[in-house]
Parts: sequence; structure tokens; C-alpha cells
Amino acid sequence: MKFIVAVAFLAVALAAPQGDKKPIEILSSNSEMNADGSYSFDFESADGTKVSESGSQKQVGPKPEEIGTVSKGSYSFTTPDGVVLTVNWVADENGFQATGDHLPTPPPMPDHVVKMLADLKAAGVL
Repeated sequence: MKFIVAVAFLAVALAAPQGDKKPIEILSSNSEMNADGSYSFDFESADGTKVSESGSQKQVGPKPEEIGTVSKGSYSFTTPDGVVLTVNWVADENGFQATGDHLPTPPPMPDHVVKMLADLKAAGVL
């Protein structure tokens, strides 16, 4: 049994990529943290990856202690086939919302659902 386990570990070790992967150079990097809780950072690497984010504190509820961080940013990278993909995003009291030309989007709501929601809202249910 021990022999089988040893052979299995050897097989896994031999299956691992053997090539040397060099670290990707960071071309630029900036970061700012402020006393009011706001921040921003961005970086760009030699492989074309770009990341940018900023955020600040925001009152998200009726009580003074209900404060949270709202952030927005973007990132882009190049796929193995050379296509640059970009994602823009916002994270706030409504949750995380990402957009990008390559991301799927839901189909439009059917008219009867739109009407039902409007009726419920008019009736004070929503």
C-alpha cells in the first residue's frame, strides 16, 4: 500500500509544470491612504495587466454607526489568444456590480413581469 501511495505522489510531482516561470515585472504602482478612510491604488504589469481601485466611506444606513466603504475600479488583462478584456465594477450598498463587454447579461424582463412589479409597487407591496 505504501508503494502505491509513493508512486501516486511521484506521478503528481512529475506531472507538475517543469518550466521556469519568471516573475512578471511591475511597470507602475501607486497607492494612497487618507485619514478620512478614502483610498486609491493602481498598478500595471509588463504582461498588460492593469488594476485600478478607489474607495471612500459612506453613510449606508440611518444610524451614524452604519458607515461602510464604497469602492469602484477596473481591471484588464490579455487572454492567451491576445484579446484584452476589461471589467469595470462598483461595490456599494447595492452589492458588487461588474460590467464588461465579455460578461453575460440577463435577457430583458418580459412585459407581464414589468407590469406586475409596477402594480405591486403602486399597491405599496414593494
